[in-house]
Amino acid sequence: MRGVKTGRLATTALKILTIFGALSAFGGAVIALSGGGGVPTSYLDGSPFASFVVPGLILGIVVGGTQTVAVVALFQRRSWAPLSCAIAGFGMTIWIFAELAIIGEYFWLQTLYFGLGILELAFVLALLGAVPSTIKPQPASGH
Repeated sequence: MRGVKTGRLATTALKILTIFGALSAFGGAVIALSGGGGVPTSYLDGSPFASFVVPGLILGIVVGGTQTVAVVALFQRRSWAPLSCAIAGFGMTIWIFAELAIIGEYFWLQTLYFGLGILELAFVLALLGAVPSTIKPQPASGH
């Protein structure tokens, strides 16, 4: 029975994380496509991008898209939902690594979104039963 509770908790957590991830990615894409939200384009110096348009499209389509596919798969109880969540989680972490490599500037939200990707991966492992329970049930008393 413990596995069922862990599965429900992991599924619920993944639904929340992927919804948040999708909405954030789409919101970030809108900001990027509308000029960068005050982020200077000088952050892109030395990168292959002259504006925030292409990064915004990547953020919206790739990151937001994988997060959306993952949450839809979870709600529809697809057998491949854990795989889609893993892809979405890896996508989020890769996005943050690439962003840091390209702009070379740190902002606290990058830690938040990197953590989101790692949490997604951890809950996928829990959902698949790869993370052992740390709480042992108490044996029934023999009174």
